[in-house]
Amino acid sequence: MTYALVTGAAGFIGSHVARHLLAANINVVALDDLSGGFVENVPAGAEWVHGSITDYPLLQRLFEQYQFDYVFHLAAYAAEGLSHFIRRFNYNNNLIGSVNLINLSVLHHVKCFVFTSSIAVYGAAPPPMTEETVPRPEDPYGVAKYAVEMDLRAAHEQFGLDYIIFRPHNVYGEHQNIGDKYRNVIGIFMNQILQGQPLTIFGDGEQTRAFSYIDDVAPVIAQSVLNPRAYGEIFNVGGDRPYTVNRLAQVVCEVMGAPQASIKHLPARNEVKDAYSTHDKARRYFDVPQPVELREGIARMARWVEQVGSRKTSDFANIEIPTGLPAGW
Repeated sequence: MTYALVTGAAGFIGSHVARHLLAANINVVALDDLSGGFVENVPAGAEWVHGSITDYPLLQRLFEQYQFDYVFHLAAYAAEGLSHFIRRFNYNNNLIGSVNLINLSVLHHVKCFVFTSSIAVYGAAPPPMTEETVPRPEDPYGVAKYAVEMDLRAAHEQFGLDYIIFRPHNVYGEHQNIGDKYRNVIGIFMNQILQGQPLTIFGDGEQTRAFSYIDDVAPVIAQSVLNPRAYGEIFNVGGDRPYTVNRLAQVVCEVMGAPQASIKHLPARNEVKDAYSTHDKARRYFDVPQPVELREGIARMARWVEQVGSRKTSDFANIEIPTGLPAGW
């Protein structure tokens, strides 16, 4: 039997990757600490384990019990802007937790370690970013992601651990935690509409991003281990066309029938102004689906959001550096 560990499997991308793996007849152990996910997201058929990647004894027991063939590492707190203010939390969860998994993957001879990184590693490089763009991350989240990428390369050179790295960007869709006010702008907008609140935009809203519907991303990640030619490679994956945040807000309002929703512009925060990448390399290696057009993807997500309803928004419990925290946070 073939077993895969999927971390973050009650979260957003992880739950979808787990579903695609099960459809490919790969047994899934679904690990999540529920810090940002929901147990109802875990697909039927997966073996659910409530726990954290920072719990090394738990990870040891899981690796010993299942002897995983593959590890799909999607657990992370992906609040890029907030990472400046939660540096210790960011590195403990997104870097040290990843190293725990890498160590055990080496010790237990995992066939391939699939890591979900981010285009945050490119920093403010001129778009569109390619896999040849030199990484220069500008925030602790991107620094942690790039450090894990480098550690995987070192583990391969020293111990022969095979890996695949994906750099998705601005992914949205069903199962996203719309109650997290620090990340995922589409989910934030939808939650604000459901609660009758104005849509909040940092700065003038002319910053651009290419938004990636979940079905543009999750199937590619899940199928990757079946292509040994992809081992040792890095791939950008996601949507192709950039949009301004102002245009995004307009589309979300139109799709959700809230054309009169007000916009509240907050002071600009420290963030990259334009970030989107090319995906030619992924198309050379994988059967990449035709990207879902933004309005259609938002409509699919909106149908799900309207079924599950709004989610309560909470403040992050342990801000380490409150100095300069953006308005609304």
